[in-house]
Amino acid sequence: MRNHPDPAAVGTLLRHVLELLDADVAKVYQEQGLSEYRPRFSPVVRALLAEGPLSVRDLAAAIGVTHSAASQTAAQMARAGLVTHTSDPQDARRRLIELTPKAHALLPQIQAEWDATVAAMAELDAELSMPLADLLTEVAQAARRRPFRERIAAAYQR
Repeated sequence: MRNHPDPAAVGTLLRHVLELLDADVAKVYQEQGLSEYRPRFSPVVRALLAEGPLSVRDLAAAIGVTHSAASQTAAQMARAGLVTHTSDPQDARRRLIELTPKAHALLPQIQAEWDATVAAMAELDAELSMPLADLLTEVAQAARRRPFRERIAAAYQR
């Protein structure tokens, strides 16, 4: 019996790799006393630091995820006291996501972990045939050029 995903089940393999990496980052946060902080929060924190308060739509675009994923992450962060949702002074129908004082107080710890994660990723990349981010970027570009659904349909026709 194997103890790893079937290499042909690429989606399962991708999720497995993500779980391996994210679980260890989450453990680091927990060891640092940040048990409510999740790895998926860091891109949001970085975007809000760079851009200031953002709508969910703009946040999703800034971090490269769907509107739904950005909304769910912001909701989790709000429950942890890391962001607030306020009305946009320019458009009362829009809600803006903004870092809280609690999040700002945690920035030194978050930045130190981010720096360590970047260094650890560089070490991991050195063991691979090509940097993981480069490979994943190539995969995303190829899937945008020709969606996987089209590739599956073409395979059915052969």
